[in-house]
Amino acid sequence: MTLLQIANDTVTSFSGYEEFQKMSTKLIFRLLIDLSSIFILIRFIYYPIYKHRELFFTYFIFNIIIFLISFLLNKVDLSMGAAFGLFAVFSMLRYKTEEIAIKDMTYLFLVIAVGLISAVTKIKDTSDGIEYIFLIGINAVVLIITYLLESNIFMKKENVKTILYENIEMIKEGKQAELLADLKLRTGFNVHRYSIHKIDFLKDAAQIKIYYHDK
Repeated sequence: MTLLQIANDTVTSFSGYEEFQKMSTKLIFRLLIDLSSIFILIRFIYYPIYKHRELFFTYFIFNIIIFLISFLLNKVDLSMGAAFGLFAVFSMLRYKTEEIAIKDMTYLFLVIAVGLISAVTKIKDTSDGIEYIFLIGINAVVLIITYLLESNIFMKKENVKTILYENIEMIKEGKQAELLADLKLRTGFNVHRYSIHKIDFLKDAAQIKIYYHDK
């Protein structure tokens, strides 16, 4: 009877080890796919355009945290609805010390979404290899669409800057064409439109947001 119990315990322990090894393998492969996708997104799509090196740490850490939490919770029967609920919670996070641009926030949502997809995407009744290929395909589609939208293929990219303009006389009604020409001359940008955000008559200055295309 004792030998039978020892044998049963050995089989149970071996089975648990196999399950742990299988889960570890899945974690490693999915994490590699996730990090590769994020590296391509941030280093080769985001950074060449926006040059914000300080956000590298934020994007990678957010992605890794979302991936690990979603992957581990997925092992305790986390539903897709609960996973997207988790995504929504992290999506609402804002930094109170510094305002984040809309494009930077969009990329933050992207890295969170990629981490979530990489962690919980499953295909029933298929091998792990097919599942990994499918996951790579999904991430590739996200990267390709992001790259195309950031490029000039579909539409000419519009840049935005906010400037302090001191020639208050040009703000008057009827001088839109003259103001546009003056903005082009002063900034050197190919400004095609502008919007006046704030006028300070005490300082004889106005805050103007200019929109221009790359030459």
